[in-house]
Amino acid sequence: MNKQASLTVLNSYNKNTLMETLEIEFVDVGDDFITAKMPVTPKVHQPYGILHGGATAALAESVGSCASAFFLRDSNKIVKGIELSINHVKSKREGHVFATAKAIHKGRTTHLWEVRIVDEDDNLISLCKITNIVLNKQ
Repeated sequence: MNKQASLTVLNSYNKNTLMETLEIEFVDVGDDFITAKMPVTPKVHQPYGILHGGATAALAESVGSCASAFFLRDSNKIVKGIELSINHVKSKREGHVFATAKAIHKGRTTHLWEVRIVDEDDNLISLCKITNIVLNKQ
């Protein structure tokens, strides 16, 4: 599948989900990564007028879980996040953030991803580790 077709498929998953509410859009995909962007507006601010850590975590989990499912490419399996760890290192008031998921481990039943969230100038905003479990569909 070419890059544009892959992005179309990835973005089709967002309809009627939290990803649509947060305006998360997949913008790049390669052999071993997926990148999505999210606008930073008052809609995702916490009371101090900066990006809410929960919105950042939702972005990270969305990209990491989607990466597991996308690269698994097995319609008989589903992926669920089982652990999320995130460190916020810099605040953001406006613009966009970009989350890139890269695999650390892709086993038969568990996947471990690193998700780096950066701003438009490639400044690190948050660093995340997500563990997903791969289950048979029931």
